[in-house]
Amino acid sequence: MRFPDYPFAPRRFEVRPGIAMSYLDEGPRDGEVIVMLHGNPSWSYYWRHLVLGLRDRYRCIVPDHVGMGLSDRPDDGVSAQPRYDYTLQSRIDDLDALLKHLGIAGPLTLAVHDWGGAIGFGWALRDPARVRRLLITNTGAFPLPAAKRFPRRLALGRDSRIGGWLIRRFNLFARGAAWLGTRRWLPKDVRAAYAGVYDGWDNAIATLRFMQDIPLHEDDRAMPLVRAMARALPDYADRPAFIAWGLRDFVFDRHFLDGFRQALPNAEVHADADAGHYVLEDKHEDLVPLMRAFLERTSG
Repeated sequence: MRFPDYPFAPRRFEVRPGIAMSYLDEGPRDGEVIVMLHGNPSWSYYWRHLVLGLRDRYRCIVPDHVGMGLSDRPDDGVSAQPRYDYTLQSRIDDLDALLKHLGIAGPLTLAVHDWGGAIGFGWALRDPARVRRLLITNTGAFPLPAAKRFPRRLALGRDSRIGGWLIRRFNLFARGAAWLGTRRWLPKDVRAAYAGVYDGWDNAIATLRFMQDIPLHEDDRAMPLVRAMARALPDYADRPAFIAWGLRDFVFDRHFLDGFRQALPNAEVHADADAGHYVLEDKHEDLVPLMRAFLERTSG
């Protein structure tokens, strides 16, 4: 299968018995490592412009989380073989396993988007010294801000059985994000690249499970991890951080951006009123050179 502007040869790694993770490993083996973590319902495709802009000098590691992109789609039923538990902790463990497989111990630059923030900062809890720099795009690493209402479109999948059925049956979440996640009109083949990998009941499982794992209450299983990373976030204020934010994001909006500004007051911030959730789709022509300049300026 070919995807626009994605001239890469994905690799595969058995991250758990019988379950393979697809990932990109682009750039010189001895280059500084940039780990790019996508969210839901995207995949490594979201990072393609940044990989293309950095791989001549930097080693870009970009996994597709299990159930996402080109990775395997295991079931989570009690009798499934192999079985996968679609939780934040599983994602963190998978990232750790991949980096160990590649012999990458850090320090590295962490690039995050959407759920990638929770996965990356959750992974960093084990040893924050492994993180040298941060590239942050429309994400979260703390609970839902008090001033932010939980969007109804997410509640449809998180809390409604009918909504969950519709998401898996008609791939509503990935299709909707491909249409509504940008201010720029995406070409048909780009929208298809984002959403097509999730067509079909089995293929859409992770897009729903991610929604169902969103921590809102104290007894939600991801909440202890999210609270821990929120407490740790200000400790990264002494490290270089670059924040690129699409202000037309109905989920990760100004409330989330304000949370990062408060925790990382020295960060270089580029907030754009004419960009949406997929900020690297809307503004990659501007942001990729700025991100590269930031990395070169903060190297060593």
